[in-house]
Amino acid sequence: MLVGHAKTIAEQWVREAASTLPGFGGAFYHGSTNWLADDAALPASSDLDIMVVLADPDPPQKPGKFVYQGVLLEVSYLTGDQLASPDLVLGRSDLAGSFRAPGVILDPTGHLTALQRAVARDYAQRRWVRARCEHVAGKIDGFLRGVQAAPSPYDRATAWLFAAGGTTLLPLVAGLRNPTVRKRYLAARELLADYGHQDFYAPLLDLLGCAAMTQERVAGHLAALAEVFDATGPLLRTPVFFAADLTPAGRAVAIDGSRELIARGDHREAIFWIVATYSRCLQVLERDAPADVQAHYLPGFHRLLADLGIASDADLPRRGEQVRAFLPAAWAVADAIMATNPEIEA
Repeated sequence: MLVGHAKTIAEQWVREAASTLPGFGGAFYHGSTNWLADDAALPASSDLDIMVVLADPDPPQKPGKFVYQGVLLEVSYLTGDQLASPDLVLGRSDLAGSFRAPGVILDPTGHLTALQRAVARDYAQRRWVRARCEHVAGKIDGFLRGVQAAPSPYDRATAWLFAAGGTTLLPLVAGLRNPTVRKRYLAARELLADYGHQDFYAPLLDLLGCAAMTQERVAGHLAALAEVFDATGPLLRTPVFFAADLTPAGRAVAIDGSRELIARGDHREAIFWIVATYSRCLQVLERDAPADVQAHYLPGFHRLLADLGIASDADLPRRGEQVRAFLPAAWAVADAIMATNPEIEA
């Protein structure tokens, strides 16, 4: 299916379902879709992200992933105060890209349209590019604190993972590229090659611990993940923000998408999301499954972490400090990219 056709279907869902929500303030496309042309093919392992703006400062849990007329949608809620001004959006690495080009679906007040135009005008200004890089660095720092303070070993592993993976986003944001989530390593590899910083890619993989991991080994970890993934969804009872990612609809992204990467030789690039999804599954099982079920799937997770150089939970603080020590090098590459990026304006 072409992106343009998928957007037409998504717009229909917004008009029929989202627009009837109390306090509906509009909707816009979010994520990787904004970086694809309408005549590009939407991969079967990709979803189409939609942000629905609500007036409620405490919106309900997001619907997440679901299939609508053959399109896998990922729907999240955003409060209106998060979009109050262009400056608020321009400084956010995870939001500004959704307004760099027209992507408003429905705008009953006209605010989103005006916001998009203002963000697009200033998006490439150096001060805002730098601000978004600093936003990435701030998020990495928050994850590093979570390595010590998160309540469960799975939460701590996730905090370390997103701190290490956040180092790919610094050069991506500096290069005005999409700071994508699941495919961040693949995107960073392409960007670094474009700017002549190929030598920085191996250290990124080393920081994650997968630089030497073989295709066969990653495929084995994905097979173990697929087993726990299929067992987790039916057991999920406690509300979590990523609940819809663990449903059959989410399987196309978490399992099939990772399998595609492995099959084409991008197995190391698949590791990030394999670890993230495995951690999420075990977070659910810890809360909602009998102890024997959790114990059955835990060894596979420990094997995965061991292959990344994490033999126990006690290794995570040390690996977190490695990320912190790596940040100056990541900043140096980001600064070099900003200095040579012809799209960045004074």
